[in-house]
Amino acid sequence: MSSVITVSQLNRYLASKLRSDLKLKGIAVKGEISNFNIHYKSGHAYFTVKDSSSALKAVMFSSSVSRLKFVPEDGMSVLVMGNIEVYERDGVYQIIATEIAPLGVGDMHVQLEQTKKKLEKMGVFDVNKKKKIPLVPKKIAVVTSLTAAALQDIIHIAERRYPVCNIEVYPAQMQGSAAAQTICKALSAADKSGADTIILARGGGSSEDLMVFNDEAVALAVYACNTPVISAVGHETDTTLADYAADMRAPTPSAAAEIATPDKADILNAVRLLRQKLDKAMELKLDKAVSQIESCDKLLKLYSPEKRLEQSEKAVCDIEKRLSQIMERRLEKLSVKLDGYVSSLNMLSPFNILGRGYAIVQKDESVVDSVSMLNVGDDVNIKLSDGSVSAKITFVK
Repeated sequence: MSSVITVSQLNRYLASKLRSDLKLKGIAVKGEISNFNIHYKSGHAYFTVKDSSSALKAVMFSSSVSRLKFVPEDGMSVLVMGNIEVYERDGVYQIIATEIAPLGVGDMHVQLEQTKKKLEKMGVFDVNKKKKIPLVPKKIAVVTSLTAAALQDIIHIAERRYPVCNIEVYPAQMQGSAAAQTICKALSAADKSGADTIILARGGGSSEDLMVFNDEAVALAVYACNTPVISAVGHETDTTLADYAADMRAPTPSAAAEIATPDKADILNAVRLLRQKLDKAMELKLDKAVSQIESCDKLLKLYSPEKRLEQSEKAVCDIEKRLSQIMERRLEKLSVKLDGYVSSLNMLSPFNILGRGYAIVQKDESVVDSVSMLNVGDDVNIKLSDGSVSAKITFVK
């Protein structure tokens, strides 16, 4: 009968056996990732590698996780490199992974797709946030290499199409380890320069040469620009994350220069058309103004103070004429009436009686109508029809 050992002793023995087996060191296991999880405190990754019939527990420590160029996802076919060991506490053997490589697609492709999905969730590629490219720019900032042929293409086309536009170059490395940093810095400077449009340009190259434009920092720098950005990286078939983040993508740097600048011939034609429209509009405006002036002149003549004065004068003349006629008729009536009164007065006048031989005796300017008013010695005035005489009373009867 074999000796009795504890569970801990057995697990420790198996662990030492596995550690001493050179075939289980630096082993590569192919399978599908399942239940991938990174512990939020330690940073260690815990997952399972499985195939159609078996499964293997796996652990990757944080130091190795930090070196991953992509984020493993459940269902992804991978090649896991590491050492097989026993986790003594649970008596479970597992692979201590040091590297993980995707199968079927390259590591760079997986990283690119994951970065693309991340930026999409952030809204970096949202078409509703794209800014319009100015039609008539005063200044264009070009972010590219000073030695790039793309720069000369842009300058040549801009000068041919729209020579009054100012071109400013913000140099940056277009490949290499420092390229992403210099591109981000140049984009920031160009955005602050007061340019109307930014062109990010690089000529053709291999996929590896263009990988800097798939860098997350470069895509975010393009997205952060307040100035509209045209991305012109590589050839027509090349598309990078910077292209998706830009406000407009051009297939080539030359095409970017054409997009960013208007054709002076088109501008001249547009100016001629506008001048024709302006002339016609001015002619219509003048005709309308003349018509309005004529209408106003008629209204002024119709309602002018002079016209109203003429009408008032005519009305006053008419009223004066009527008043004169009324007054004449009134005077005639009054004259006739007055003649009647005069006739009546004449008939009743005491002076008419005097004409028949009568006289009026007055004492102290009062008419004497009774002898009782007179005394002997009174002076009286006797008025006759043709004059008057003075007398003194000598006798009263």
